[in-house]
Amino acid sequence: MTGFGTGRAAVGNEEISVEVRSLNHKFCEVKVRLPREISLLETQVMKKVRDSLSRGAVEVLVKRQAAGSAVASPVVDLALARQYQQAFSSLAEELALAETPSIQDIVTQPGVVRLGEPTVDLESAGRALDLALDQALVGLLKMREIEGSAIAAELRIRLELIGKIAEEVDALAPQAVQQYQQRLAQKVQELASGMPVDPQRLAQEVAFLAERTDIAEELARLRSHLQQFRSLLDSKEPVGRRMDFVVQEMHREVNTTGAKSQHPEISTRIVALKSELERMREQIQNVE
Repeated sequence: MTGFGTGRAAVGNEEISVEVRSLNHKFCEVKVRLPREISLLETQVMKKVRDSLSRGAVEVLVKRQAAGSAVASPVVDLALARQYQQAFSSLAEELALAETPSIQDIVTQPGVVRLGEPTVDLESAGRALDLALDQALVGLLKMREIEGSAIAAELRIRLELIGKIAEEVDALAPQAVQQYQQRLAQKVQELASGMPVDPQRLAQEVAFLAERTDIAEELARLRSHLQQFRSLLDSKEPVGRRMDFVVQEMHREVNTTGAKSQHPEISTRIVALKSELERMREQIQNVE
């Protein structure tokens, strides 16, 4: 599910701000962007995010502010500066030039002056990062809970519709056998051309068809899966992957039902069931 949260905390001279955003994803994929000087804390961030979320493409942006000596300061490479000074002086002497190298000439050369790595209190930065990340994750989870409630309400509506269509299919199943019996008897009479028809043989054919096209087991399993799905909707634990599995099983039962029954009205309802299950499957990809 989608979500966004921010957090900020300070410990000692270390102040950390965090932004966390998540997008829909089948698995939990975490990307962390940290300032280079505290990159060792990436594992800490990854673990906390994965402990809080089980699904989503999550991006964590960390910014650091430090006070006093923690700010980066310029560093002069004196040995390299002396080498440049000697080289410039030798060049001026060889070319009989009156100029001598100035400090500006030397400090502008590559590597003479550079910004040193800022001093980092890694322990304080780690504690500040932990606190800021907690705040950001709380905000993100609140947004995801709001979205989750809306998705749950829609899924309940679709479950009720699927249950209703399944009951219609159950009611049509006996009619399908009766209609087949009537068509078969009529066809046999036409082919027999007035000759007597063995009613026992006709009854055997109808019974064979009724057994071959019996969908009671499939509908019973479908009802069971619907009840399992309702239970998952009431769960407080992450259930997205389990929902995905249950919907796959429901789809399997619906496919088998459609393959067994060739009744046109049942076939129409099978198409409607598949459509509703596909909509559920798409929504479940957003569920934690």
